[in-house]
Amino acid sequence: MAQEIEKKFLVIGDYKANSKKETRITQGYLSSIPERTVRVRVKGDKGFITIKGIGNESGASRYEWEKEIPVDEVKELLAICEPGIIDKTRFLVDSGKHTFEVDEFYGDNNGLIVAEVELTDENEEFVKPGWLGKEVTGDIKYFNSMLMKNPYKDWK
Repeated sequence: MAQEIEKKFLVIGDYKANSKKETRITQGYLSSIPERTVRVRVKGDKGFITIKGIGNESGASRYEWEKEIPVDEVKELLAICEPGIIDKTRFLVDSGKHTFEVDEFYGDNNGLIVAEVELTDENEEFVKPGWLGKEVTGDIKYFNSMLMKNPYKDWK
């Protein structure tokens, strides 16, 4: 079973100066229930379908399965997704031996910027860059599947 272990943080400073790559991502959810989210996404010029299981108690670890599919098929599936398509740019930023994925959101989630780092173990040490803010691992309101239902613009 594929297991994803990651920690998520808010971003409070300039990360773009150290970004080594950026990719536009459009994604939607065929199912957004926590026990089994099913996501389709166009990431750059590639398409993917991803299934994620419910997270553990800390929210840092959960089952994840992903397969590349043709972009045309993703676009067809986006048409039948639940309301609230996610639009963002992902920046890859190295810090120590890890690479942070920093997502800058647009549309109804404009202004929200979060960073994730994938780990091999929940207790793995990693270098926290100065632009990293509060940890929000396990806080479901920051899950992309929840941002489509309760977007950042409505939080205030």
